[in-house]
Amino acid sequence: MKSLAIFPLWQWGCGLFFLLLIAGLGYGPAQGDFGWIAGLHLAAFLLYLFIYKKADNRPALYFFLGVAVIARLLLLGAFPQLSDDVYRFIWDGRLINQGVNPFAQAPVYYMQEGHQLPGLTPELFSRLNSQKYFTVYPPAAQFTFAAGTWAFPHSLYGAAAVMKLFLLFAEVGTLALMLKLLRRWHLPEKGVLLYALNPMILVEVMGNLHFEGAMIFFLLLSLWWLASERYGPSAVAFAFSVASKLLPLLFGFFLIRRLGWRRSIGYFALAGLVLLLLFSPLLSGAFFSGMGSSLGLYFRNFEFNAGLYYLLKWAGYQFWGYHTMKYLGMALATCTFLGVTLAALRDRRQDWCSLPPLMLFAICLYLFLSPTVHPWYTALPLALAPFTRFRFPVLWTALASLTYVNYSYAGYSENMWVVGGEYVAVFSVAAWEWRRAG
Repeated sequence: MKSLAIFPLWQWGCGLFFLLLIAGLGYGPAQGDFGWIAGLHLAAFLLYLFIYKKADNRPALYFFLGVAVIARLLLLGAFPQLSDDVYRFIWDGRLINQGVNPFAQAPVYYMQEGHQLPGLTPELFSRLNSQKYFTVYPPAAQFTFAAGTWAFPHSLYGAAAVMKLFLLFAEVGTLALMLKLLRRWHLPEKGVLLYALNPMILVEVMGNLHFEGAMIFFLLLSLWWLASERYGPSAVAFAFSVASKLLPLLFGFFLIRRLGWRRSIGYFALAGLVLLLLFSPLLSGAFFSGMGSSLGLYFRNFEFNAGLYYLLKWAGYQFWGYHTMKYLGMALATCTFLGVTLAALRDRRQDWCSLPPLMLFAICLYLFLSPTVHPWYTALPLALAPFTRFRFPVLWTALASLTYVNYSYAGYSENMWVVGGEYVAVFSVAAWEWRRAG
């Protein structure tokens, strides 16, 4: 009991209240209950900021890291209620467990006479949000889908819980790696709490089962091994990060100057080999056509909570009088590639601690120009923020969660006032911080 008494009463009170708020978000509101979502998010976010400000010593830091782990354990049993992506995860997993490549056909194919498969029921099909589209999830995610549906072939709840178990281990590893990297680079240790206690991270990664959590863990593991000059293990971890989500491919150019050309060839050759091995069970003509189709649709057909994309689309309509979506998405993707390449060419530093700010620039450029930015997409900018002087990703995680208002109407409708307010605030704070840092 004496060991518990070393923690002040305010820590216990804040920790318990925070856990109640996170449990409420994970187990309470459905996707359309915007009032509850916004109210609980606001309370949890304000408490999160208060804790971050007050946790200015190591005992407090470790106490709230413990709270962060408990919060993730609490959400392990919560079935995703704010996202329907989990049903596609289960669909893909059931396909794999029957020896069928999930990239071979869109789900609608298996509803046709003569193509039905066990477990791919009309009820599960009706819950999919992408019935006519090919899957887009890479192999590390697909392995987790297969494991969950293998362990619980007939239970949606059980399969989701197994998938969450993988993310739980990844998230705990992320917290440990983040703390180690902050120490190595002589940055404030309490920066780990920006990620550890962020309500959006807790709800979207552990609550709603999004694989940004796995991507971030492997990316930080790759950074840790790079900083420790263990280039082989780092290349393997980088490959696993890409195999969880494709986004880390954006950062490849930034490694070349720090590794040198000769070492870069070996590094990317090993990463490529690991990626080939990870993708090999899924590789076929169907994989390339299916993945290509999904990525093309993403840039040409999908829109959600976009920033500059919406503004440019509106300007295109004013000037040319027709919908520019078909061309704009790919054009902005090209701009992202050129912007990242230019940043890599202008980069002159070779120390590893200068890498996270460049990575933050790359991912934010991508998201600012992207036609689709779901709340959980802001997880990667937030994970990089503690290694930089920028804090605008913290604000972004809070404001992006307000997009759940879109599901609160009788029919889905995007609230452009929310989107506009979000990006005006984020761009303003980012510009202010950039100017102050310069």
